[in-house]
Parts: sequence; C-alpha cells; structure tokens
Amino acid sequence: MQNNIKRRKIKNFVALSIAFLSALLGLFWLVFILFDLLREGIQYIRPELFLEDPAPPGLEGGGLRNAFVGQILIVIVAVVVGVPLGILGGTYLAEYGRNKRIAHFISTLADIMISIPAIVVGTFVYAVMVRPLGHFNGWAGGVSLAIIMLPIVVRTTEDMLKLIPDELREAAFALGAPYYKVIMQVVYRGAATGILTGVLLAIARVAGEAAPLLFTSFNNSFFTTNLNEPMPSLTVTIFQYAMGPYEDWHKIAWAASFVITFAILVVTILGRLLIKWRYRK
Repeated sequence: MQNNIKRRKIKNFVALSIAFLSALLGLFWLVFILFDLLREGIQYIRPELFLEDPAPPGLEGGGLRNAFVGQILIVIVAVVVGVPLGILGGTYLAEYGRNKRIAHFISTLADIMISIPAIVVGTFVYAVMVRPLGHFNGWAGGVSLAIIMLPIVVRTTEDMLKLIPDELREAAFALGAPYYKVIMQVVYRGAATGILTGVLLAIARVAGEAAPLLFTSFNNSFFTTNLNEPMPSLTVTIFQYAMGPYEDWHKIAWAASFVITFAILVVTILGRLLIKWRYRK
C-alpha cells in the first residue's frame, strides 16, 4: 500500500514538473517575442505613421493611415457579423439543443472549423463574394474574418453557458421568468466574463490574419473607407513591407507590428478589467 502511494506521488511530481517546465518554456518565448517587438518597433513610432498615407516606393517617409483605418473597418465588419451569430449559436447548443443530434453535429462542425487554415476560408469567400462581383472588396475581407471568428465564439459561449449551474435556472423558473429572460438575465450574466474572453480571443485571432485578406479585400495603397473597393489592411501591408527591398519599409513594418500587437493586448486587458468592475458585486 505504501509503495503504491509512493509511486503515485512520484508520477504526480513528474507530471507537475513537466507541465511547469512546458508553461515556463511557452512564457519564455512569448516574453522574448514581445520584447523583440518592443525593442525593434517602438523606436519607429512617430505621428506620421498614423497621420500620413504611404510614400511612393523608394522614397522615405509616409505612414500607414490608410492601413490602420482599413484594418479597423474590416475587423468591425467581422465583429458585427461573427459575434452575434457565434453567441446565438453557442446559446442554442447549450440551452435549446441539449441531447439533440443536430446540436451535436453543429458542435462537431465548429470544432472542425476552428482547425481549418485561414487561407482556405479566404479562397472560399473569394469564390462566393469576390469572383461574382469581379473585384476585391472590404466586405469580403470582413466576412472571411467573421467565418474564422465564428467557431471560436460558438464553442466558448457553449462551454461557458454549460458551466452555469442548473439550480440558477430552476430558481429563475420558480419565480415565473420565461426561458428567454432566464438566459438574458441569469445565464448570460453568470457567463459574461467567459463569453467576453472568447470574443476577445476571437478578435485577437482575426486581427492578425493576413492570408484570408489576400484573397478577399486584397490591399490598397490609397486611403478609402468604401468597403465596395479593395481595402487596405495592416496585416497585408506588414507582410508586403517586410518582404520589400527598402529599409524604410522594414522600419514601418516593425512599427506597425508593434502597434497591432500591443493594441490587442491593451483591449484584452481593458475588457477583463471592465467585466471585473461591472460584476464585482
């Protein structure tokens, strides 16, 4: 008996040590990447980066105003399309579709969609939204990012809603509340932090995607807010500038990478603090 307990303690210690070292290794590379991005990118941050459009190739100066605005518009379209559909889909799976085959099928499909390469989504949207119109456009870019965002929000919402104890629902039912009010005022309230975390993770995932935008919104060297035209985006511009032959382009690419990375980080932290403040009582 004693030998068995000792053997289990040794296995537990080994498993914990491996998990700790793995977490430490992951954190090391995360800090290394962030530090490298900070060191290389912050020195090229200047007002012109946000206020001016790109300079002609070979000329120094200029900024990425068009790419910042285009990226924000595309992500807004993705959030408007993907987040409501994802939350409603996750709500159906967790609340209305329990023990139903169709819900199980949708849940499995969401798991498969999470692992689909982003470039495949881009080619799909290219076939249904770009080729019929005959030109690239910002709407297609937003829809492609929404498709990538959708399964993440669905799965996160479903998992968070399932964590809410049934006793809370039963207590609300006992007070005479209809099911939709129970979901809106009891279930969503309890799962708000988890759902918001899933939404932020989904936004962070799509905000850094370049592959689907190459097939949908493409890029534009000029400033535009017309989503019916090819739309500039920060990620595609970073890719083009990083692969370009000019040193000034490389500096701008570092600065843009720094901005988009830390913008996502700040939004995530602020979202968590907001939810914590809202539901602290």
